[in-house]
Amino acid sequence: MGNEQRALDVKGEENVSVQRGIANDLLLTPDRSPVVRRLGLVDYEPTWRAMQDFTARRGADTPDELWVLQHPPVYTLGIAGKAEHLPRIDNGIPLIKIDRGGQITYHGPGQIVVYLLLDMRRLGLSVRPLVRLMEQSVVNTLAEYGVVAHGRVDAPGVYVDDAKITALGLRIKRNCCYHGLALNVDMDLAPYAAINPCGYPGLTVTQARALGIADALESIGDKCVEHLLRLLQPH
Repeated sequence: MGNEQRALDVKGEENVSVQRGIANDLLLTPDRSPVVRRLGLVDYEPTWRAMQDFTARRGADTPDELWVLQHPPVYTLGIAGKAEHLPRIDNGIPLIKIDRGGQITYHGPGQIVVYLLLDMRRLGLSVRPLVRLMEQSVVNTLAEYGVVAHGRVDAPGVYVDDAKITALGLRIKRNCCYHGLALNVDMDLAPYAAINPCGYPGLTVTQARALGIADALESIGDKCVEHLLRLLQPH
């Protein structure tokens, strides 16, 4: 696909709750740093549609934004999704086909999701450097708790040893991106067992609590956002 519309293998219309969260919890950061919006627990589809709408409406001077939130249990399947990776049992968790690249992943309460709505051209970022930046923000966050993590060029995301703790996904339209990262903190990991996470059969998934991190989810999310903001600043 061309630059106008691309989905990267990195991993409804707006409802009132999403609109209210965006309107009522706004933190303006200095100069051209992204606006940070903390939306709480919000349904997946209206949030996704709100990201699409934001990206379609934004102009050259629209500030970038980071949306920090959690989702109720949901599987999401990227545009390249294959049937062999889908849930092997009916566990009642909905599956939504979306417009990012990649395969299937799971979102649920206890997972920090940060959506990056960025003008990549204005930031001087191409896709791969942005992916590495997203990974590094999580690596730096976990390092504050003494946990050594790393990214992988062959399978984007963040890993502790061989276990995945963060999935990444992006959509690029008109040189602007949306979607983002999902960091497992303190959630029910059982739904991952029904799928091939990110298209990798047998992939082990972990979370912060299992690694001995006892800090509150909100505090971990704040640290991750701080690292993202720092890394997005021009150097």
